[in-house]
Amino acid sequence: MGKTIAEKIIAAHIVEGEMVKGKDIGLKIDQTLTQDATGTMAYLEFEAMGVKRVKTERSVAYIDHNTLQTGFENADDHRFIASVAKKHGIYFSRPGNGICHQVHLERFGIPGKTLIGSDSHTPTGGGIGMLAFGAGGLDVAVAMGGGAYHITMPKMVRINLTGKLRPYVSAKDVILEVLRILSVKGGVGKIIEYGGEGVKTLSVPERATITNMGAELGASTSIFPSDEITKAFLKAQDREQDYCEIKADDDAVYDEVIDIDLSSLTPAAAMPHMPDNVKSVEAIGPIKVDQVLIGSCTNSSLRDLLRVAAMLKGKTVHPDVSVGIAPGSKQVFNMLAQCGALGDLIAAGCRILECACGPCIGMGQSPNSGGISLRTFNRNFEGRSGTADGQIYLVSPETAAASALTGVLTDPTTLGDCPPIEMPEKFLINDNMIVPPAPESEADKVEILRGPNIKPFPVTTPMEDDITAPAVLKVGDNITTDHIMPAGAKILPYRSNIPYLSQFCFKQCDEHFAENCKKAGSGIIVGGVNYGQGSSREHAALVPLYLGIKAVVTKSFARIHVANLINAGILPLTFQNEADYDSISQNDELALPGIRQAIENGDTVFDLQNKTTGKAIPVKLDFSKRQREMLLAGGLLNFTKQNA
Repeated sequence: MGKTIAEKIIAAHIVEGEMVKGKDIGLKIDQTLTQDATGTMAYLEFEAMGVKRVKTERSVAYIDHNTLQTGFENADDHRFIASVAKKHGIYFSRPGNGICHQVHLERFGIPGKTLIGSDSHTPTGGGIGMLAFGAGGLDVAVAMGGGAYHITMPKMVRINLTGKLRPYVSAKDVILEVLRILSVKGGVGKIIEYGGEGVKTLSVPERATITNMGAELGASTSIFPSDEITKAFLKAQDREQDYCEIKADDDAVYDEVIDIDLSSLTPAAAMPHMPDNVKSVEAIGPIKVDQVLIGSCTNSSLRDLLRVAAMLKGKTVHPDVSVGIAPGSKQVFNMLAQCGALGDLIAAGCRILECACGPCIGMGQSPNSGGISLRTFNRNFEGRSGTADGQIYLVSPETAAASALTGVLTDPTTLGDCPPIEMPEKFLINDNMIVPPAPESEADKVEILRGPNIKPFPVTTPMEDDITAPAVLKVGDNITTDHIMPAGAKILPYRSNIPYLSQFCFKQCDEHFAENCKKAGSGIIVGGVNYGQGSSREHAALVPLYLGIKAVVTKSFARIHVANLINAGILPLTFQNEADYDSISQNDELALPGIRQAIENGDTVFDLQNKTTGKAIPVKLDFSKRQREMLLAGGLLNFTKQNA
């Protein structure tokens, strides 16, 4: 039986377990990346492991999230990360060099390699044929130390692309269609693999847009074949030597196949407040627009911004619309300037933003109260923009540009002929903003620079024999990591200070959550379906750990978040019968008597006792042997030290 693309890469990298779907496997990791919102904690964890030098083929630390420096905190974190990178063998991408996923695609991504990053959109690398996973910072730290990255062997889904996109319809519309079909939880436990004749019509940046936003499906990752299109991209980046062909075998077997005719797609938008709330632009209608933002790791490539510049050339954006443009990398920014496209954007009235994540994580450019903002980003969760009642729509660069001109949501296919763009055969290569590490022989001379805002990793302890704690919070379905641990300009600078950060935990759901946890001393959280979707930020586990959360009981979890909970030593449990969710009220006293022994024994079902009502609620202990050992040890860091 033939193999899929993902199965081939897994087979070449598996170091623990067997390729049996649903079973735990450990993969050798070739490359890692971090960004600064999660990187400081990841490197504190790496230091705690006591490893002197990274053991990967390439590890890169990017500064792209916390670039709004309104105090010393972000600058101190940047300085700390730079010094750790220099000492421990990590390349350092300086502030202004660009968004991690865009830069990594341009300068470091290699087909057939494995990559994990402390950012949920690391699957962007699948656009170049990498097996790339978003992960928690602690998982990345372990991989940098030479440890395997563990996942549950996923199912394989093939999305068969036929036809060719029509003018003004783009890759963003493709992934929005996939989200419409599968939903934000339809990819859980699956790798999404793209194939078919339509693949040959998509450039690497277009493929990367699709794999980037595959994170919103809840998928383990997404991947395209590495072919002549990939080779041309690498050649243009002066990296042709990194090319190798990777394609699925003709007799590869998939668990699910979805057919999409590219020629049938029309411009689409994800409406507030979920990426799968997708309708055609025509169906939504000409709603008034207050803001348009173009960029993020989803749509900030040279191809995207050349298209926007061509559409805006010689025109002026609507007087009622604020338009911001954030190039994805210094390379993109430089090339826009050299070819004159940057001047066209400026002349049209666009505000040029830094080469960084910025507005995508609420770091500036929040819309007006109740404002409608069209964004080429990947998430439109409620409040993520920094404006609590902001109405965020996710659209393609083409739809964004058309709407910027008209002042209302506009189908770009109604604007007449699509202006042509010409992609260069060679990209501008200038890596002067990427700092290589010190030679190993000089590493001992490098001093790690720490600021006063950088606090130690929270202390974890081995699993208790029994757990008794109140249900300090009960929440509904699709709780995101933005709900648990918000981002934004006011909070992100404190990502390296867990005690300070704790006061903002679950603020959007219960403004007294942190206070209630401190009063109770310990607690259990109850949640619905797809708990913890969204960002890979491990702070959504570390802050609850600091606040005394012992367990989270839900109908189902998002992949990365459940891994982060186990890494932190917090017990993730799922209801055996989802209807039992209704039998728990906030503040009920809950108990897990003998839980340590149950985990040691390998029990798969255990009774959660609701001491307030007297009801016994069966919950699933759905853990691998390794995960059980981690929970018993009190998390991944303790487990790693014990098994060093």
